[in-house]
Amino acid sequence: MSFVFFVSLIGLVYIYIGYPFLIFILGKICSKPVLKDEIRVPVTILIAAYNEERDIEATVCNKLEQDYPPDLLEVIVISDGSTDKTDEIVNSIEDPRVRLLRQEPRAGKTSALNMAVPHARGEILVFSDANSISAPDALSKLIQNFNDPGIGYVTGKMVYTDQDGTIVGDGCTAYMKYENFLRRIESRLGSVVGVDGGIDAVRKELYRPMNPDQLPDFVLPLKVVEQGYRVVYEPKAILKEPSLRAAQDEYKMRVRVSLRALWALWDMRHLLTFSPSQARTFSTLSNDSPSHLLTFSPSFLYSWQLWSHKLLRYLAFIFLLGTYFSNLALYSKGEIYKIFFLLQNLCYLAAFLGAYAKKGGHLAKVLYPFNYFVLLNLASAHAFIKFLLRQKQVIWTPRKG
Repeated sequence: MSFVFFVSLIGLVYIYIGYPFLIFILGKICSKPVLKDEIRVPVTILIAAYNEERDIEATVCNKLEQDYPPDLLEVIVISDGSTDKTDEIVNSIEDPRVRLLRQEPRAGKTSALNMAVPHARGEILVFSDANSISAPDALSKLIQNFNDPGIGYVTGKMVYTDQDGTIVGDGCTAYMKYENFLRRIESRLGSVVGVDGGIDAVRKELYRPMNPDQLPDFVLPLKVVEQGYRVVYEPKAILKEPSLRAAQDEYKMRVRVSLRALWALWDMRHLLTFSPSQARTFSTLSNDSPSHLLTFSPSFLYSWQLWSHKLLRYLAFIFLLGTYFSNLALYSKGEIYKIFFLLQNLCYLAAFLGAYAKKGGHLAKVLYPFNYFVLLNLASAHAFIKFLLRQKQVIWTPRKG
């Protein structure tokens, strides 16, 4: 039982601390800078929307007002079977750069993007949520990364707004700070593993249609890496989006995202391995391809990142259960086990109390990381059970702040 305890504990430490530390060190040793510069190429912003009458006008106008040449910018809104005034509002925007496409019947975000891409005129496709507001220079900051011919996909920085001290809102912010730190150090080394989806850009030539049940924020970057290009993080491209205020809404969203990510990992599972056949492919590439394409082709490095940042993270609840119950069984075996068991129970107590802490209070700020950490892992466990039962979720449910 002590073996289970220490393996589970070491696994948790590796997932949340060890992996980021190793990536940080490797990035310092073999940094791969991005050759940024201001470039001006045609850009198409794609916005998938379902019943977004409250936010769609402000979002579209925000994109049209970006600090980017107007004649090189277009916005396509894909109404995914909306039943409110979303279509009417988009059509009322008197700007020739705005187009509305309608997907009927409702089929989800991934199908909406697949449908819209052939209609896009831009060399670069930019993805936006229907309720997100970008900083005026966000688009320019994203695009400058494509000056580097080895860059295929760029993700920006999401900042949650309308924070009133609620546990979930603060928890989202802490989680995104941690994720953005990982993206920054992963980008320095080569490619990032996870992106936001609300402020992303990809070369149109690299876009590949996805299955309706696949998570575009996850699968498309993997397909870009598969083609030999880098996926990088641009912290100066700022996106503002309201966080979810109700814990149950955040939980449902996390279950949905985790489930679709697990299926994405299954569909792209060949990237989790490095076989001799892949090695021969890379050797062939090196004879007739630029070196940067060889360096960032799917490899042991990226497979390791996928395992560490994604798969093991989604399975962290197993290590949590292993640590807790093995610790319980070993409670009488020594002081060290009693101390660890006490610490674990204090953490879970903090998570429980965090759900009831006074909004905006100092106690809430201390407790929210514990609460959100437990929420994320419960959602991952729930999604994993759905995955084992072969359940899928195709219809896209937009975030509501």
